[in-house]
Amino acid sequence: MKLENLKRTLFYDNHVKAGATLVDFGGWEMPIQYPNGIVDEHINTRIKAGIFDVSHMARFIVSGPEATAFLQYVLTNNVFALDLLQAQYTMIQNQNGGALDDAYLYRFKETEYLLVVNAANAEKDWQHLNTEIAAFDATISNQSSEIAMISLQGPESKNILKKLTGYEFLTEPLKNALGILDYKGQELLIARTGYTGEPLGFELFAKAAQGPEIWEKLLELGAMAIGLGARDTLRLEAGLPLYGHELGLDIDGHEIPIFSCPLAKFAVSFADAKGDYIGREALAKQYIGFKKIMERELADLSELPRIVRSLAITGRGVARAGCKVFKDGKEVGYITSATMVPYLKAEGYGLDSKITDEKAMRAIALALVDGDVELNDAVEVEIRGKMVKAVIAPYHMKSDAPPFARPIIYGVEVEREFDSAADYKTKAINLLEKSYDNTILRQHQTINLIPSEQSHSPAVRLLSIMDPSFRYAEHKKTKSFYDYDVFYYQGTAFIDEIEHLLMAEMKKYLNCAEVETRVISGQMANTAVFSALMDYKNRVNRKKDPARLGYVLNNHIIKGGHLSAQPMGALHDYIAIDPVTEKTAVVNFPVEKDNHFKIDVEETKKVIAQYKPELIIFGKSMVLHKEPVREIKKFVDEQKLNSVIMYDMAHVLGLVGDHFQNPFEEGAELVTGSTHKTFFGTQRGIIAGNYDPEDYKYGLWETIETRAFPGSVSNHHLGTMLGLLMATYEMNYFKDEYQKNVINNAKYFAKCLADAGLDVVGDPAISYTETHQVVVRVGYGIGPDVANRLERNNIIINYQATPEEEGFTASGAIRIGVAEMTRFGFGTKEFEQTAALMADVILRNKDVIDDVKQLRSNFTELKYCFNDDDIMAQLDKLKSTL
Repeated sequence: MKLENLKRTLFYDNHVKAGATLVDFGGWEMPIQYPNGIVDEHINTRIKAGIFDVSHMARFIVSGPEATAFLQYVLTNNVFALDLLQAQYTMIQNQNGGALDDAYLYRFKETEYLLVVNAANAEKDWQHLNTEIAAFDATISNQSSEIAMISLQGPESKNILKKLTGYEFLTEPLKNALGILDYKGQELLIARTGYTGEPLGFELFAKAAQGPEIWEKLLELGAMAIGLGARDTLRLEAGLPLYGHELGLDIDGHEIPIFSCPLAKFAVSFADAKGDYIGREALAKQYIGFKKIMERELADLSELPRIVRSLAITGRGVARAGCKVFKDGKEVGYITSATMVPYLKAEGYGLDSKITDEKAMRAIALALVDGDVELNDAVEVEIRGKMVKAVIAPYHMKSDAPPFARPIIYGVEVEREFDSAADYKTKAINLLEKSYDNTILRQHQTINLIPSEQSHSPAVRLLSIMDPSFRYAEHKKTKSFYDYDVFYYQGTAFIDEIEHLLMAEMKKYLNCAEVETRVISGQMANTAVFSALMDYKNRVNRKKDPARLGYVLNNHIIKGGHLSAQPMGALHDYIAIDPVTEKTAVVNFPVEKDNHFKIDVEETKKVIAQYKPELIIFGKSMVLHKEPVREIKKFVDEQKLNSVIMYDMAHVLGLVGDHFQNPFEEGAELVTGSTHKTFFGTQRGIIAGNYDPEDYKYGLWETIETRAFPGSVSNHHLGTMLGLLMATYEMNYFKDEYQKNVINNAKYFAKCLADAGLDVVGDPAISYTETHQVVVRVGYGIGPDVANRLERNNIIINYQATPEEEGFTASGAIRIGVAEMTRFGFGTKEFEQTAALMADVILRNKDVIDDVKQLRSNFTELKYCFNDDDIMAQLDKLKSTL
């Protein structure tokens, strides 16, 4: 068919060269598919990478003194939430709360914004925006012909883009992050955006003259050209709206409210900072209806009668847009988008699942249905006069396990079977046998290199199961008795003594004034501190809703920060929302450009000066360097800030001292930690502080104690507290030799791994590490596979996402710790042997399990603990009580 009077993108010749089938798409001559066909194009994007010509979309540059104010007025999202090098999904709305278009806003430069809108709406959007901008001191220009735009989507997209540009670091590994690279002397703007639902995907903005060349280079590097057909199946599988289907006008010609689209909750802001923008009142009314639907308050849905839902066709048939949807014989809506979507079947479950080459098809849809139609409701779709069974599905795909997007087939359930013995005595015997086998495996046959684990000495183990392990000892300081502890149970004299001895030993170890030992994990320790800080902040007026913590400075989780110190972790319930940006009031330590594992002190000072954080949290779970506590404390004092400096030492608690860091000497106000990683103890937590009773902030410490009990625990696991006291005796006695050997072993081990051909992370000038940890890059996305191969050879490590990677399932590294094997007697010779064995497994895929067992068999007795005849005699006496 001859296409006339159609516009062409600058990639037209590339499409013709590739044999594309061209069609009229909103006045543009565009490829609907290439010779591979829609099915292969869809699948290739999901398992490799696809490139899409999106240059038919319009690209507007907005700048000027009131550019931000203008965009706040004409867009639904909060522009103040956009930091430099960030993007956001948004809508161009009308006064009625309907969508003129959906769009993406990018902030590559301080002084301007890039707004990308849909091709079919470009002229309408342009006229609308130009009308509205007249009231602002701002300008808008159409740069569509000057800027080429390509979408590169799929799990291989990052590797391809690295090869294209020569850059190892492209952007922060976060959705909507932006980067500015150089391509042959010209700026190449890249964004982690796209409309396929891929966890990995980029959109490229290049000079128009370079566009066709970049397209061909991407093909040469392994990307497949993808047409509009697969682009539609990909976005439908991801549940993303398309203007004219899920946005715009409905089947009867009525305007679809923006909040009928599930993405509205991300795209619409009601921040006071936005002011009275276009359609705010109408959108606020829709939001009331949306909230009712989400909270299942369905008596009156007049504010938002219908909402878009995912729908899986379970009967035989393929729905199309416009097909009616029925529930219990009543018409409840219609299909907005639908088709058959391809996918590749998978075998296995979880990280062990493998994507096969077996193709399959499934019928899926999006539907605009009544608000009282619920997830998992059985419905019917009228297809060519026949009623076909369907179901309201939560989603068709998930992208939370990068680098792959995973199809979710409705009705699939994971089934796991373990002990199937018929009688309980057999079950009990099986449990005992398996526990014995597991203990022999881990204590005698396995090289344990997970940095967050620690074996216990015989004394610690046995004490942990003694009589206090099943008792209670709730207690609290009481002012009426001069802070003497009042116990709420009888029979607690022994545990009272144990707690005081433990506190004394921990104070000695940490060189501090106060220690709280009742919390039973590092996570709980952090939760208690955050709760106490918030409680203490609100101590003056308790007759109003308590204010949350102000800005917090921490290590981001992708830079190795502790999960518990993140807004998604223990900080979740205590952190404020910035009313201007509508983001959690958390900022992150900047890292050095050439070493993403190390805090950049000078840049951190700038962040502190800008945000004046109430709380500064040091500490990481992926830790190769000391934290700059002293430098930051000095700067905070110079700025006369009242910031609380906290150091979560979970991973390095056992290294406190002259060989690593003395946190309180360097300026920490609070220290939290787990007691079972580099420390010798049982699985518990501690909170330590250096407050003098005469200090005005001693009240904070007292609040921390109350947030421990009764705020966090009742039964505080007395048996493990008994074991922890023995472990603390061991640590205080053996710590100098142990800490020195741990750090020396880590440095030597790192060097041996590098000499064996592995890519060890860190600075070779300091032997890669200053702690017990070593990090080795093994290849993007294959960290879990390497970890599994090592485990099959009785070497236990963590797979680890580096600061350049999107999540743990995309891990390209392994994290190794030497503390536990150092305690079992490993020295430089044994770590050198271990490095060679690991290299054989990782680089050559060799089977070394027999060599591992032989090496480990000579190191089964734990060191740095009390094991002389007197101790053994007492242990035998204790065993006789069992």
